[in-house]
Amino acid sequence: MHLLSASCVCALLITVLLRQVSGLETVIGLYGETLEIPCNNGAIKAENVMITKWKYDKGEGLSGDLLVKRKNQNVSISATDEYHGRVSLAANSSLLLSAAKLTDQRTFTCMLVVDADITEYPVNVVIYKTPADLEISDKAEELEIGKLTKLGTCVARDANPAANITWLKNNKPLVADGKGVSIQVSVQVDPDTGLSTTTSTLEYSAEKEDTDAQFTCSTQHTVGEELVSSPVIFTITYSTENVVLQVIAQEPLVEGDNVTLKCVADGNPAPTSFNFHLKGELVKVEDTDTYTITNVSRDTSGEYKCSLIDDPTMEASKDIAVKYLDINLSPSGNIVKSANETLDLTLQIDASGESKILWTKDNVKLDKQPKFTKLTYSDSGRYECEVTMGLLSRKASFELLVEGAPVISKLVKQRSVDGTHKVLICEAEGSPKPAVSWSINGTSLDESPFVNGKITHKITVVPTANLTVSCTVSNEFGADTRAINVSSLFEDVRVKVDKQDQLDDSDQTKLVVGVVVGLLVATLVIGLAYWVYMKKSKQGSWKTGEKESGSSEEEKKLEEKVEENSQKAEV
Repeated sequence: MHLLSASCVCALLITVLLRQVSGLETVIGLYGETLEIPCNNGAIKAENVMITKWKYDKGEGLSGDLLVKRKNQNVSISATDEYHGRVSLAANSSLLLSAAKLTDQRTFTCMLVVDADITEYPVNVVIYKTPADLEISDKAEELEIGKLTKLGTCVARDANPAANITWLKNNKPLVADGKGVSIQVSVQVDPDTGLSTTTSTLEYSAEKEDTDAQFTCSTQHTVGEELVSSPVIFTITYSTENVVLQVIAQEPLVEGDNVTLKCVADGNPAPTSFNFHLKGELVKVEDTDTYTITNVSRDTSGEYKCSLIDDPTMEASKDIAVKYLDINLSPSGNIVKSANETLDLTLQIDASGESKILWTKDNVKLDKQPKFTKLTYSDSGRYECEVTMGLLSRKASFELLVEGAPVISKLVKQRSVDGTHKVLICEAEGSPKPAVSWSINGTSLDESPFVNGKITHKITVVPTANLTVSCTVSNEFGADTRAINVSSLFEDVRVKVDKQDQLDDSDQTKLVVGVVVGLLVATLVIGLAYWVYMKKSKQGSWKTGEKESGSSEEEKKLEEKVEENSQKAEV
């Protein structure tokens, strides 16, 4: 085998182009396949051709015969060299050349004899072949940042013309710049086949961003599709530049939990041994990058550090805060008190941050912490406080029971709408639940639920005479009694009739008084109108000097009218 320089390849391509420009017809064939070389492209009809002959240029001015076809005779093949058994004639006088190879790149001439004329049609043949494959070999084990390293060699085998190889990183072409990218190309030609093998070697200076980058090589041949090698990924090595300390723990971190410290260095390969600084204590770990602190307490809070063993100056730090929340409620549990006593309530909170307090009584939210300066039966119940700080929560509770002798707070009577009976209602407070009794027997006994130390008891009675009824409440601490007067139903009816009569008399009296007052008002209005009239009349007489005789009769009529109204008012 021998090397074919890139200049020789270019010369070959230029030669082909020059022949095309000069008017010589060129036919391109594919290596290993059958090539059809046309004869004048059918410009002369076959029935007019007397003889068809094909020959080829052997070089140095010599030619070699391939075959002859005379009119109305079979084809006579005369090829005795490398074309023996490879040539035949198509029906349209084209030369069929099987198993094309690079040595077939020459000029083939079709000679036609028509009548007495002899015409030749030379055709130039070019054979192309795409690379057999494309692969990257001699790959580097790893790439170091900032160091020009041989990445690999890309080989395109058995092509014609020789393949041009392009290196790519993440599908973007790499261009040699003499610094971070260097590409060396060589071409070898097989002396037997004439096919070329192109070898391209890439030297590359990696960067940190090249981690997980995909390197490929490709070639786009004159014929056929683009070939792309399988991608390769390289390990990028670089020294540590930064260290980060991570704290791995559940949130929030509370007393009793575990916390893991993880030291992360950005070098590749990453360091596997570290120093952990635990609040003044130095702990060295090998073949790991973590250290776990178990059962933390509030004293664990503080600053922690980690560093490289081989470079202690490269370190990182992190603050750890252990959250805690303690509460103390006094008193707690079951509390029994007497009514009117005082209960002092104290809630102490020890927390690592700001907290919120929620009070409830029997699961009902309270606006603020309860105060018991004078206990009542309604204060009985279950009290609970919940203190929260972020996601932390603590609860405490107590059960309060206020006891004492019962007291009747209300004793009333009500008459039914239809007036057939009366309802007596006795309301009392006390704890434990008081028993209720009446001095008379009644019906339709009704007792309310005992809630917050209160109870209501009702009975229905039909009194036929006036009487006094008492209600008594009692429990183990004492008793209370209260009485109420209850009139008979008949007495109620008589009183109602008397009130109606009094109401009728009162209505008549009001009517008479109203009539009298109305008459008096009318008399006053008429008298006032008369006085005004007389005053105006006298003023008019003074002005004209006339006598007032004309108004005397009117005055008499007016006086008679006033006297008549006065008599009616007296009646």
